[in-house]
Amino acid sequence: MPGWVALWIVVFAVAYGTNVPTPLLLHYRATLGFSPTALTGAFGVYAAGLVPALLLAGPLSDAVGRRRVVVPFVALALVTTLAFLAVPVAPWVLFAGRFLQGAVSGVVFSVGTAWLGELMAATGDGGARAARLTAVALGGGWALGPLVSGVLGQWAAGPAVLPYVVHVVLMLPALALLRRVPETLPPERRRTGGPPVNLGVPPGAGRAFGLVVVPIAIGVFTFAATAVTVLPLELEPVMPGIGVAVTGLVAGLTMGTGVVVQPLVRRLGTTWAGVIALALGAAGIGLGLLADIGEVWPLVLPVSVLLGLAYGICLATGLTLVARLADPAARGALTGTFYACSYLGFFVPLLLAAVGGGHGFVPGLAGLALVSALAAAWLATPAARALVTPPPPTAPERRVPRGPAAPRSAAPPPPG
Repeated sequence: MPGWVALWIVVFAVAYGTNVPTPLLLHYRATLGFSPTALTGAFGVYAAGLVPALLLAGPLSDAVGRRRVVVPFVALALVTTLAFLAVPVAPWVLFAGRFLQGAVSGVVFSVGTAWLGELMAATGDGGARAARLTAVALGGGWALGPLVSGVLGQWAAGPAVLPYVVHVVLMLPALALLRRVPETLPPERRRTGGPPVNLGVPPGAGRAFGLVVVPIAIGVFTFAATAVTVLPLELEPVMPGIGVAVTGLVAGLTMGTGVVVQPLVRRLGTTWAGVIALALGAAGIGLGLLADIGEVWPLVLPVSVLLGLAYGICLATGLTLVARLADPAARGALTGTFYACSYLGFFVPLLLAAVGGGHGFVPGLAGLALVSALAAAWLATPAARALVTPPPPTAPERRVPRGPAAPRSAAPPPPG
């Protein structure tokens, strides 16, 4: 098995586990009495563990290599899943486990995907294909994990146990496969010295990253988290006793749509893909707002598709732009910075709950739809598109060899 295939499976397995608790939040609310604010806080705790890990892991891997950073955190992913089994008797473990999941995700999804991109580059595959396959690994895991968890959490015996056991069974062979993955950063190419936190933004790329990549990055999990957390929590009272399963279906549909859309990203082109993604996100949130106001819970399904399209296009577009902008010696750092920005979206459900002030998510959803539409309008401007449009290739200068003068009847040389 090629090393990149083995690592792809590892990234998929870790991604699968990160969303296993998501459909079970409604189960925990019913059995443990968690409030909606507390449950959205579990997503904020995840980001609190994730963002520092993203910012530290990339530069560390640029200094010591990919393997030495990734392998321990893949093992921690397995330990964290086992810890969730204690949530029914120790509710605080939900928040501690989500924090650890954030740290695991920060390392594996930044350094692991940079590692995967380097392995694929060694086989002659381009950065765009590596970005799409990375998005498939992440999105596939994020989709399948909550889908299986929602079904088991709704109808299986041991709803707070069996979903995690399935992930443990998936992680054991993934850990074994890591032995097949070679290191891609030899000692002579490693970063020496420098600060422990390195954003990895190369000189001259700051405006492109800050004004174009960052809005796209934040949209990744803003749209995903809104679909899988805010709407199920808001509409659960009007669901006919199938809230856990519907939440799993919403999460699976959102993330699965993000996988299916990957081939389309290449056709859209990176200069327009971000515009389309944020516009789809604004439309999805607007439809979700109508579902909330009218208490029409089946509308969460088309909302999931729209927000899944937005999430998937944002993810693939952002990773493609990162591959284009990054200095090869700081690819891990810039990838980590991209993911750190993207995971700020996990704070959005908590922010929406705070804006509502205990009276629901309607004001927050309306504001989010407006901000998304304005961001799409900005990315559509010529100024924004010019920041990420590659310059046209310059034809090499053709030199005319020196020699005796050509006869007057000879044709003139082509323009040089």
